[in-house]
This record gives sequence, structure tokens and C-alpha cells, in this order.
Amino acid sequence: MGNVQEYYPSKGRVIIHVDMNAFYCSVHEAEEPDVYANKPTAVSGSVEQRKGIIVTCSYAARAKGVKTGMTVAQGMKRCPDMILIKPDFDLYRKYSRGFMEIARQYSPLVESISIDECYIDITGSKMFGTPLEIAEALQQRIKKEWQLPCSIGLAPNKLLAKMASDMKKPNGLTVLRIRDVPRLLWHKPCGDMYGIGAKTADKLSKLGIKTIGELAAAEETKLIKHFGVMGAWMKSAAHGIDHSPVNGNHEPNKSIGHTTTLPHDFTEAEDIFRVLLNLSDQTGRRLRRQGMVASTVQITIRRPDMTTITRSHTLPVPTQSSEEINTEARRLFLKHWKMGEPIRLLGVALQNLSPLREAALQLDLFTYEEQPKKDALIKAMDKLRDKYGEDAVLTAGMLGDDPSALIRNKRIRGTSLQKDDSLLYIDD
Repeated sequence: MGNVQEYYPSKGRVIIHVDMNAFYCSVHEAEEPDVYANKPTAVSGSVEQRKGIIVTCSYAARAKGVKTGMTVAQGMKRCPDMILIKPDFDLYRKYSRGFMEIARQYSPLVESISIDECYIDITGSKMFGTPLEIAEALQQRIKKEWQLPCSIGLAPNKLLAKMASDMKKPNGLTVLRIRDVPRLLWHKPCGDMYGIGAKTADKLSKLGIKTIGELAAAEETKLIKHFGVMGAWMKSAAHGIDHSPVNGNHEPNKSIGHTTTLPHDFTEAEDIFRVLLNLSDQTGRRLRRQGMVASTVQITIRRPDMTTITRSHTLPVPTQSSEEINTEARRLFLKHWKMGEPIRLLGVALQNLSPLREAALQLDLFTYEEQPKKDALIKAMDKLRDKYGEDAVLTAGMLGDDPSALIRNKRIRGTSLQKDDSLLYIDD
């Protein structure tokens, strides 16, 4: 045990980042190895798969030039024998819970980032061996018990652990220490730094800062002038410094939402409003199940070139009503989008959540007599749908053959917006 102690710092942390490889495809391969093992596969979320996008693809498909985010048609052109798989989120959740449970056997400090990745603080886990032994054991157990490949990063903080897990895929295990940062990271472009997006990287480039090393050498005052507090964070990150803790506590959702990728580019108001109605309906349902009210409604719109805009508005009175959510979503859309321009993805999210029991709903002076009747009707409809299924009570405007109708099916939909980024979140 004395030897093990030497591998842990007297001050500071030891963090592991676990990142499952091609998770959705790997889950299907684990379930049906005779059908999918070592074959080019792709999960596609569209009703008519050949018109949808590739949510994730196996490494066998990637070897033939298929990439996440391609249309299915593009992928099939590069790999004609690729097997298309419909998503099964019940199955993905089962496997996600499985590998997370293994992680929690090594530390109570496990922070789930999405359905297929987590951070683990193993600073206090010396009884299980050295950090490297724990990382190796995790990787081997996840493979043995769940037949899933994963990449692991081992580092003194969350930032470097995440960067490390991305260095070797699939089945990689990378140790990244602060002293390794100049040699391993400084030659890379700024956009490779976790937390720096394409727009920020472009702005840095215009300032003459193209690499992580140049970012590390930049004057902090200059960065703060152009980026605010994020400028100071970026300089620290370029040196490999990150003080954020692993949060092992499950916090209530900070937002609730759904997005859906459309089977083809939508331009007609009727189609767009049907999608917004379905998204608002299910987002409101989830809000009420959690006993919450929302003060802010946000919409997400993605163009065919993948550029994305979000627009939000804070309501004068918090709401639980899907009708009110839909009304605000439509208003935001009409205000911020030129009708006729093609749309690839739509999303509705609720923010600034608070428990219903703590929120005094301020009834409008002119509708306070009608409000109890509306609340009773919503409760009755929710009970019917809880008992007989989401399709038990629908309005005519919800009916259609686009993927927004499928979010009523929990088996094939994603979870919350911040966890899945879209109805079928794009997997690395």
C-alpha cells in the first residue's frame, strides 16, 4: 500500500474520463454480435432512414470513409454494404447505467456528462490500486461485463482527462500530465482545445493566435479584452490548468427540451409549426412530470449547412402549459426566422426552472376564472396518456410522418436537451 501512495499527489486530484466508442453502434453489436460484429453499421434516426442523417457509425464504417453527420445517402455511397439500424434508447440507457455502475464501484464521485461519458475522481480510491491500475481495470471490466469498447483519459484535472480520452480511439488509455502539455498540445490548433468552439477559434485566429501554444503565450489582458472572463480561462486551459471539481451529486435539470433532425429540409409553415407543436407538447409533458414550471422558452434552428441559432424569451409568468410553450415557440420562430429558408433541425427547450410548489403562479387578471378549468383539463389529459400511452390524446396538428411525432416514443427518442443535444444526439 505504501508503493500505491506514491502514485497519488499529496495535493491535487486524479481524474479519469471514460468515453464510450461509437456507443450506439457498439451497444447493438454487444446485443447481437452475430448480426453486427466487425461490420459497417450506422444508427440513423429518420422515419425513412435513407433520407436521414447518420447519428453515429461503427469503426468498420468509418474505415470506409463514413462520418457522423453525413446524410445516409452519402454514407451508403461510400459504403454500400453498411447496415442501417433504427435507434433504441431504452437499450442505450440500459448499457449506460451498466458502465456507470462499474465506475461508481471505484469512487462515489462520478459525474455523468452524457449517455456515453463520465468523469470519475479517484483521488481517494487508493485501496483499488494505482491510478493506472484503476483505469485499466475499468476499461477491462466494461469490455468483459458489457462487451463495450471505451477510451480512457487519466489526468490531474477534468480538462486534461477529457483531452486525453480523445487522443486514442478506440480502446485507448492515455495519461496526460500538466508537464506533458507543451509537448503534446501546444502544436495543435486552438479549436482542438476542449471548450473552445469553432467561432472562438476563428476569432482567436484573426488575433494572430492559431495554436494552443500561442494561446498559452498570449497576454491575458488582451484575451480578457476580447473574450471577457473566458479569455482568462482559455489562457489557463492552454497551460493545462483546470480547477473544476467532479460533481458526484445528481442535480435537478437546469433545462428540459427536445430537438429533432428533419427527414429533409423543411420550408413550409404548416410542416414547421407541426414540429414545434410536437416538441412543445412533449417538453411540457416532461416539465409537468418533474413537478416544475419554466420561465424561459428557447428555440433552436439549424440550417442545412449545420449553422445553428438559438433564440429565447423570458415569460412574465412561469408556466407548465404546453399550449403556452408552443405559442411562445411559434412567436420566437416568426420573429427570428425568414419563412421559406430551409431548416434541417428544430428544437424547443425550457429554462429557468423552479419547483411548482415553490412558484406562485400569478394568474392573469382576466383569465383567473378560466385557469383552474385549463389546469384540470391538462391533468385529465396527462392521466389518460400516462395510462394509455402518449398517442391516446392528440390534436390534429400533431399528426404527421416526420420525426417530431416519434418523440412520443421513449424507446427511440433521446433524453433531455443538455444530455443529448438533439433527439438523436450525434455520437463521437
